[in-house]
Amino acid sequence: MAKQFKSVTVIGPRQSGKTTIVKKVFPKKPYVSLENPDYRKFASEDTRGFLNGYPDGAIFDEVQRVPELFSYLQQVLDDCDKTGQFILTGSNNFLMQENISQSLAGRIGLITLLPFSMNEVGINKSTSINELLFKGLYPPLYDKMFDTATWFANYITTYVERDVRLIKNITNFSAFERFIRLCAGRCGQLLNMNNLAIETGVDGKTIASWIGILEMSYIIFRLHPHHKNFNKRIVKMPKIYFYDTGLAASLLGIESAEQLVLNPFRGSLFENLVVVELLKQRFNNGLKSNLSFWRDNVGHEIDLLLQNGDTLTPVEIKSGQTVTKDYFNGLEFWEKINPGSNRLIVYAGLDKQKRSNRIEILPFYSITGLNTKK
Repeated sequence: MAKQFKSVTVIGPRQSGKTTIVKKVFPKKPYVSLENPDYRKFASEDTRGFLNGYPDGAIFDEVQRVPELFSYLQQVLDDCDKTGQFILTGSNNFLMQENISQSLAGRIGLITLLPFSMNEVGINKSTSINELLFKGLYPPLYDKMFDTATWFANYITTYVERDVRLIKNITNFSAFERFIRLCAGRCGQLLNMNNLAIETGVDGKTIASWIGILEMSYIIFRLHPHHKNFNKRIVKMPKIYFYDTGLAASLLGIESAEQLVLNPFRGSLFENLVVVELLKQRFNNGLKSNLSFWRDNVGHEIDLLLQNGDTLTPVEIKSGQTVTKDYFNGLEFWEKINPGSNRLIVYAGLDKQKRSNRIEILPFYSITGLNTKK
């Protein structure tokens, strides 16, 4: 990216490893954290003077803290043809803000860095799926001996008290935190904003705004339905997923991996894990998301569709460890309306299977590289 663009931006959730990776890749560039109040004040009050101090470029960490920088950076980048000048990181998607997006259009390469992939932490046949769902994949939990429940409790408190204030000055924190916890209970479900509004005790416009905040700060993402209807009436509402199952589990009040054995949310968290893993595979290869789902108005559903060109690969996600006949129902219906495609089942068991009817059954630990084709 730095060889192609004048600036590269790495965005993603807090604690996903952005600072670590940009320092590693660009060890000779000056590093400035705009979380530091002195640097932040300088950059805000004398932006031109601040940038003049880095004629050969720099790493600016948490750049969303000084939005004034973007318009000045536009001029600096336009005045010099050198690539890889400034490396920016941010823990909220400031590119969703139209004025900033316009300032940097065509001038930056964008990388989304999510928490570790399963491959990066060595998930294998001996991995406890319940432990993985509970712990999630944030790098600090694999770097130091944190207590998982305590780490997530602090992460949630810090996020609500600091990051949310930066995006929008929410005064009713108790309602907002209740809203986040309600979202965690809807992993893999259709996003019904009216229902959320009633349960949270706020109006629909507020819910829409709060969903945007969670998306902008990389807590949740929406998975949209596939647009082609195959001559059926289809559901048009998106589903919501969390970028990390450990965070979702913490918000659900789960305090240990053992509690997941009989927990009613285990299936949703497992589905969430597989969906976000396949999303990471795209982002980690510099590709855009190619994920969607399909559901008609009478309940036929495919958990996930992977689109590569004109090819759609349906994926069913099952949290059980034993393959049963029910696992095939959605894929058999899909074959009727879209015949000829290879079909996949990802489950929490340990054995791979290839069926004669173009259905491949994959254990969760073996999906590395499944979704990396351009």
